[in-house]
Amino acid sequence: MIVCCIRYVIDPFQRDAFAEYARNWRRIIPRCGGELIGYFLPHEGTNNIALALISFDSLASYERYRATLKADPEGAANFRFAQDKRFILSEERTFLEAI
Repeated sequence: MIVCCIRYVIDPFQRDAFAEYARNWRRIIPRCGGELIGYFLPHEGTNNIALALISFDSLASYERYRATLKADPEGAANFRFAQDKRFILSEERTFLEAI
């Protein structure tokens, strides 16, 4: 099993928009083949870093998920929502091995 850790730099003044974006993924990610562990907003300390954790059986499973996600109408709409509102300033993906 691998876990994709997405680290977001967000606009802290648009926290509610990011929360809506994250809630939308709860429906989309499982349908497209990922197991959503969760989205996490900053609570204390740094106010502009959010995380998402999604698990997959393998990198091949992740690649299939990405292809399915790109073709998913609700997924595409959520990506557009983020682009239109501009609450995500940058994001990085790290793949972790579960121990």
